[in-house]
Amino acid sequence: MPSSQIGSQEEEIERIYFDNSATTQVDSRVLEVMQPYFSREYGNASSLHSFGRYAYDAMEAARSQVADSINAAPRDLIFTSSGTESDNLALQGAALAYSGRGKHIITSAIEHHAVLRTCQFLEGQGFRVTYLPVDEEGFVSEETLKESITSETILVSIMLANNEIGTIQPIRELSEITKDGGALFMTDAVQAMTKVPVDVEKLNVDLLTMSAHKFHGPKGIGALFVRKGVKLRPLIHGGGHERGLRSSTENIPGMVGMGLAAELGVAEMEESVSRMRRIRDRLIEGTLAAVPRAHLNGPRDAGRLCNNAHFRFDFIEGEGMVLLLDMKGIAASTGSACSTKSLEPSHVLKALGLRHEQCHGSLRLSLSKFSTMEEAEIFLETIPYVIDKLRQMSPLKEGVTYDVPTIH
Repeated sequence: MPSSQIGSQEEEIERIYFDNSATTQVDSRVLEVMQPYFSREYGNASSLHSFGRYAYDAMEAARSQVADSINAAPRDLIFTSSGTESDNLALQGAALAYSGRGKHIITSAIEHHAVLRTCQFLEGQGFRVTYLPVDEEGFVSEETLKESITSETILVSIMLANNEIGTIQPIRELSEITKDGGALFMTDAVQAMTKVPVDVEKLNVDLLTMSAHKFHGPKGIGALFVRKGVKLRPLIHGGGHERGLRSSTENIPGMVGMGLAAELGVAEMEESVSRMRRIRDRLIEGTLAAVPRAHLNGPRDAGRLCNNAHFRFDFIEGEGMVLLLDMKGIAASTGSACSTKSLEPSHVLKALGLRHEQCHGSLRLSLSKFSTMEEAEIFLETIPYVIDKLRQMSPLKEGVTYDVPTIH
């Protein structure tokens, strides 16, 4: 999100948005194409009259756009309300549909809560779930996966890219191991879309989830790829929409917005990824150089999302960091926006082997195609001041003081 001016006439502050893994600014082109479906073209896609037919055509055009962005057939794409609903439909739907073959599911310890908590729910329904460990950079071991698959395994779910530390998993290799073991393979691609190439054929996945608001589309619309022949039990029952898998009057404005956002994201990906990677690297190098006792969480370069920089700072409490940065006009986060109000340390960082206090001293910066190098430089001027101020107040250790620029 480009910097903008907010505040009173007496005091205006430059705002910088480095929390794009939580949500992104809707692209103005996406907003423009959605507008008619809130007013002039407001028909129900299930109606037989011209209003309904126009809405239906718009829905199917959007389905083709999203499907094309992941190299899928339009018939294999189901629209949902979010990435969370997509994860639930994929996991619960497959578990219930294939429970006659077995009741064992495998996932990783660093999945999004939409996957982990669904797996916990399924454990309460009689399923057994194996949570694979990860190494210190967040990678799942292919050998560990192979050893975990049994004749009872029906589904493996490993996210394509982690929402906190940005680790990109070797999905193709993991899916091949899974298929050799006779199970279905699912991946949560919510954070990966438009940041890395997402091709369901090359990845060899059976189920893939995504959410429009992570790539400059609207909130309230997601999608699920279901490979032809894969069975799911629906979670929402009603009029039989979306091949009977997701009954509900269709969100046509959201679908249209998601369609264009996916199309633009793929078309502009090479340029935007290159820009975000340069800014990311400047943030990483500059922060580690400017702040003593600063550490990078996750892989340094290869295997890391182009828009993710995730740090931990010794003797610091993360919420204080976020609040002080916000006072200076910089929006960042301590981790997943879905759990920021929890006092529990990040399950992702704990899975890396970090101690409780290390987990709480974390900061996630996540970029978008609208982020600029100028914004990165402002952050690098600001972060030493923020860390020094918090360390001087920290009960964990006597304050660490060093020369920092004066921030007004």
